[in-house]
Amino acid sequence: MAAALPDLTTFIRENFELTAAPSVPEIRIHKAGPKSGLWRLAEADDAFGNPYWAYHWGGGLALARHVPDHPVVVAGRRVLDLGAGSGIVGIAAAKAGARHVVAADIDPYAITAIRLNAEANGVMIETMLGDLMAGAPPDVDVVLAGDTFYNAEVATQAAAFLGRCLDKGIDVLVGDPGRAFLPRERLELVAEYPGGDFGDGAQDSARLNAVFAFR
Repeated sequence: MAAALPDLTTFIRENFELTAAPSVPEIRIHKAGPKSGLWRLAEADDAFGNPYWAYHWGGGLALARHVPDHPVVVAGRRVLDLGAGSGIVGIAAAKAGARHVVAADIDPYAITAIRLNAEANGVMIETMLGDLMAGAPPDVDVVLAGDTFYNAEVATQAAAFLGRCLDKGIDVLVGDPGRAFLPRERLELVAEYPGGDFGDGAQDSARLNAVFAFR
């Protein structure tokens, strides 16, 4: 018999410590730890997927550092945080003066985490559940795409979607630690920041995560 699915908002609040993000200490994020009990969610929900939202990713950390350091990128503009995960990039954009932020992800667990993290940081973010990369770009001025090139299939979809964004006159910044599936011929290096990546555990100060302009 499957375990009862706990209330997700309460579960994250009670089990995921709210801590300052590596390299972005002004933002606090609920993150999984050794005793967070993610296995309880997996046991209770057959639709539970990879909990990418529960950990820091290198590209997201780079974008979340770049945006407050260069607020002109988002200030007064409509921003899409694509594949938002924890919502750290969208939160950074909101804190840097974005007029409106949409954080989109295909995982309903991520949507709950984004709402809690936005609340913890005192910002308003619109959440959107679904695969935006399958369709036309939304009505925004800037797309911030952290870690969207983590496997071959998703990378192909992401490149096509971001290309459609450019065709619509939308600025695109990509955050990534340098994965093999990056479309490097379409990327212009903007900045690099020290920080960890998904699976690293503690922050790895020797690693450099990059921010690219998508061309």
